[in-house]
Amino acid sequence: MRDLYSDIKVVPALAPAVLAANANGVAIDLLGNQRVAFAVNTGAIEAAGAFGVKLQESDTGTSGWADVAADQVQNNAPAVLAAASAYRLGYLGWKRFIRLVLTKTGGTSLAAGAVAILSPDERPVP
Repeated sequence: MRDLYSDIKVVPALAPAVLAANANGVAIDLLGNQRVAFAVNTGAIEAAGAFGVKLQESDTGTSGWADVAADQVQNNAPAVLAAASAYRLGYLGWKRFIRLVLTKTGGTSLAAGAVAILSPDERPVP
């Protein structure tokens, strides 16, 4: 039997909303987890809203956020996110905290949200 459900934990990374400006996701603590990936989904775009997505990492989760180096990110998202689409990003780095960032480069707004998919050290996940 294929059972992914018992091996993953899903937590909110960016609350679904209509975004009209840059948006920082919540700090995801990787302590006790082997891996993390993000699932980003988009909805309607208003007035050519152009947003990109990236990952940032930190040692503390409250400050010192820096963009993750390109060779430490797996990403199938284009430079500008499309309407009604889904993308995934994977983190290969070693910092304790990670967050998703949507950056507005033009237009009015984009509906978007994201979850972090974690692979905890202990399984099955309750």
